This record gives sequence, C-alpha cells and structure tokens, in this order.
Amino acid sequence: MANTDFRAFSCRRKWVKRDWAIATIAIIVIIAVVITVILFFTVFSDSRNRKTSSPNFAPPSAGDFVPLTLLQSAKATGAFCLDGSLPGYHFQEGFGSGSSNWLLHIEGGGWCNSIESCNSRKGTSLGSSNYMEHQVQFAGVLSQDPSQNPDFYNWNKVKLRYCDGASFAGHPESEFKDGTKLFFRGQLIWEAMMNELLSLGLSKAKEALLTGCSAGGLATFIHCDDFRDQLPKDATVKCLADAGYFLDEPDILGNRTMLAFYRDVLQLQGVAKSLQQDCVGRMEPVKCIFPQEIIKNVKTPFFVVNPAYDSWQIENILVPIGSDPQGYWSSCRLSIKKCDATQIKRLQGYRDAMLKALSMFQRNKEGGMFINSCFSHCQTSYSAWHSPNSPRINNKTMAESVGDWYFNRKESKLIDCPYPCNPTCNNDDYTSSVLSAAV
Repeated sequence: MANTDFRAFSCRRKWVKRDWAIATIAIIVIIAVVITVILFFTVFSDSRNRKTSSPNFAPPSAGDFVPLTLLQSAKATGAFCLDGSLPGYHFQEGFGSGSSNWLLHIEGGGWCNSIESCNSRKGTSLGSSNYMEHQVQFAGVLSQDPSQNPDFYNWNKVKLRYCDGASFAGHPESEFKDGTKLFFRGQLIWEAMMNELLSLGLSKAKEALLTGCSAGGLATFIHCDDFRDQLPKDATVKCLADAGYFLDEPDILGNRTMLAFYRDVLQLQGVAKSLQQDCVGRMEPVKCIFPQEIIKNVKTPFFVVNPAYDSWQIENILVPIGSDPQGYWSSCRLSIKKCDATQIKRLQGYRDAMLKALSMFQRNKEGGMFINSCFSHCQTSYSAWHSPNSPRINNKTMAESVGDWYFNRKESKLIDCPYPCNPTCNNDDYTSSVLSAAV
C-alpha cells in the first residue's frame, strides 16, 4: 500500500513539473478576467448611481406600494383611533429636486354621528389601525411616475390614514364616562401626525401641499392654516381639497339632511373646538363646518377640486335614504345616465347651488378651482388626476391645472359647462353594484 501511495504521489509530482508553465499562464488569465469583471461592475454601478441622483430619474412602479407606519408617539398623548388603536400613515421619501418638498394627503371615508355608527366604524379600517392594509399603492397626486404626476412625482409624500370619524377634529372631552369604549381623538391625531412628520423633515420643507379627499378634503379645509403655521415662513405652502366642498342644501323633500347629520357629529365628538372660533361665536357652530363658511377665513392659498354633480352628495345630500319612498330616484341617484329630463333639471339646480357657494371664493386672487361636470367623487388620488383618460376642462387635466396654480404659471380657475357637455368625463355608475348586492 505504501509503494502504491508513493507511486501516485510520484505521478502527481511529474504532472506538476510538466504542466507548470501552462498552469501559470491559466492563473494569469483567470486573474485578468476577474479584474475586468470587477471594473465592469464598478463602472455600471457608478452609472446607475448617477441616474438615481438625477432629478429626472423615475423609480420603478413597484415603489408605489408603500408600507403602513403606526404612530408610536401617539401613546404619550393618547392620540388613538376610535377603538383605541394607534393611528397610522404611509410615507414615501422624495428624491432629486423634490427631496425638500412635501405633499400630504388625508384619506377620506365619511363620518360617524352616533354611538351605534361609531361602534360599527371601529370594526373597520376607518376606525381602527388593526384593519388597515399593511401597504397601499400610491397613485394620482401621490404617484412617483412623472407621466402620471408631472409636478409632484419626486416629492416626499404621505398618506394620513383616517380613523377618528370626524375629519381629524374630535376632542376627548366629549367621550362617554359610562364605560362606552369610543375614543374621540381626531384633533390629537392631527397634532401627533404633524409632530411626527416635522421630525422626519417636514420642518425644513421648501414647498408643501396639504391635500385630502372627501372627509379628508373637509379636514384639509379645517387644518389648512394650522399646517401653514407649522412650516418655515419662507416655504411655499398651499392646500387642496378634493370632493370636500359639501353643501348645506335641502334634499328633495326640503329637509336639511346634511345639516342635521353634521350637527350630530359636532355634538358627539366636540368638533366645534377645532373650527374657526370667530365663526362659532357668531352663528350656530354646525354651519361653521361647511366649506362655504370655512373658506371665507382661510389665509393660505387654496385650490378646490370638485365635480359639479358630486356623486356622493347627490346620493347622500340631495336624495338621501328615506327621502324617496316611491323609488323614483332609485336609479338616477346612483347613475346620472339613468336620470330623466325632470331629474336632470333638479341636478342642474344642485350644480347652480355649488357654483353659488363658490362665487365668493372665485374672486380670491390666490385661489384656484377645477369644477368639472362629471358624476364622480374623489378624483386626485386616482388615474383621473393625469392620464389619457382623465377628465379635462379646456383641454387641461386636474394635474396641469393644479400645477399652473401652485407654481404660479398662470391663473387656474376652471368651471365646466353643464352636463352632458363634457365627453371626457368617466361618470360613476353604482347601479350595477346595487344589483350585485341584491343578488
């Protein structure tokens, strides 16, 4: 066995000596290849980094899915959702030329005006962070795609989740002392959110825009000036409400359904403390929650996006449940295409009321508006914001109109002609969803 091992070793020795020159050349070649590969990836990496730092770089669409962050600091101030859970937000960091600019968008979702409705609400994402999606897709005014969001695509963007049921304006003093577990902390949530975002860089913003949809649009009206006051004095700060210009109009029976509903919200959650106090001092507080009154005293430049035939308002203010026992409006209130001539005339009256409520604001030199003739509700956080299928007025999308206003490129106060004049509208149709639910 020893001789065999020795002969094997002797053969290996002879092979090494014989091929030494070839092995040396092979090693040199391998080293050269490795160096070449390293240099290639170094140059490629530098090229990618240069593109990433460029203001024109657009991150991939996958980046538009943004994770939920729970507001841990809310524990210290008791800034809780209706059920006592922590509020949350989604934050997407800006880049390039937008790294010092901020856009905040307040989620919408109606209100609760009674113990029963608030108890029901706290079992959903609109009353508890326990039910909120762990990530959401940013689209429309929140998109990072410059083709969908040309002016704000690279800004720091935040979506504030809505879980208090009173447009971030409730107060804990109104909470029940009988063991009812409902937290009315909307104002505290707003303050805690602002403190958190200020610490993340909002305090150094050069440009900022506060936006919101529906109930979030109402919150934008309520908190706009406070938002302005907390940012640097030399920053450009403006606000935009999307489908938040709710009217105090009678329904088809002559009842002021929305006024009564808001009165209940104010009394339940103590919202009057968050409204403009000079208004509260000279008229019934509930009237001060309507944007027509709020906008009179907002000092910060404001833009109103609202369809003249707001589908939510038609369904809940003009023709609320119970106002049409015979079902004459059952289809029309859900789809403007199903309305007859008499109903269209009534809807034109609602449009007239909308324009009248905006007439004073229309004279505001720093204000802007985009009032289209679509049967829809929120529009800025979806593809309606800026895409080939977006509704247009004078061939301008909402994004273009808002950009002209925000950056002072030109005056931007666009009011559409009456329905059905605008072929670019994608009108809502809820009749199919009702039929599906019935089945």
